[in-house]
Amino acid sequence: MSVQSSLSPEAIAFVTKTEQEARRAFRLLRETRTVSASGTLFFAVRIPGEDKIVTLNYLGLWEDDPDQPQTAVIDFDGNSLWSNKPGGAARYLKLFKTHADVQAISHVHTPHLGAYSQAHQALPLLYVPNRRFRFTAELPVYINRRQAEVDFILDSIEQDHEVPGIVEANGGATIWSWKGLRDLVNTIVLLEEGAQFQILGAALGGSKPFGPGVLEQQWKMGKLVPQDAHVDDDGTIHYADAAAEAAE
Repeated sequence: MSVQSSLSPEAIAFVTKTEQEARRAFRLLRETRTVSASGTLFFAVRIPGEDKIVTLNYLGLWEDDPDQPQTAVIDFDGNSLWSNKPGGAARYLKLFKTHADVQAISHVHTPHLGAYSQAHQALPLLYVPNRRFRFTAELPVYINRRQAEVDFILDSIEQDHEVPGIVEANGGATIWSWKGLRDLVNTIVLLEEGAQFQILGAALGGSKPFGPGVLEQQWKMGKLVPQDAHVDDDGTIHYADAAAEAAE
């Protein structure tokens, strides 16, 4: 670790802690074969209370210690505050500046999200864990690279504030989190798992829409809707309070 004096003690402590978490995350994603063999993977994480992000690149393959992240820190103007340069993560600064609630982002290549990217297909979220904590029904696919990726991400969030990522045509995927690095890694694992199951399901006739009551069950489990709400199978929510007011 090489630190520059322009960082506060709190920021340095956060970077150190995040490096340790990234190390565990890299190992987890590699050992579960979530990340593809080439190891295209990096994180960018917001430093709390400061207009800066820490970026952590997975070096992989030929490294004696592949889980040791290559760390960098940059401010929101793109100035480097660490000995290492930030690499590709700097292209997401606009997202962090526009959405103060976004805490972390990753660009990652995984086998089954990669298959959707090769096919230029959006990823329908038909695996129930991927719908438990969000109303979002699919990840959009980013094809036209004449538009900056971060602008496509901003447009996607504008259309659906809960969308957690995009499929990058002919590449991988970019996933983000409003909670932090651990939640981000969990989201990557579940999205890749869902993509895998859906591709395997194609041999059996393809993934089916959710059965009766699934959305209501999942959204109540995820506390997206109150226990006394009713959810139609098309996702329409009926709140008990609204029904009571209408009856008065």
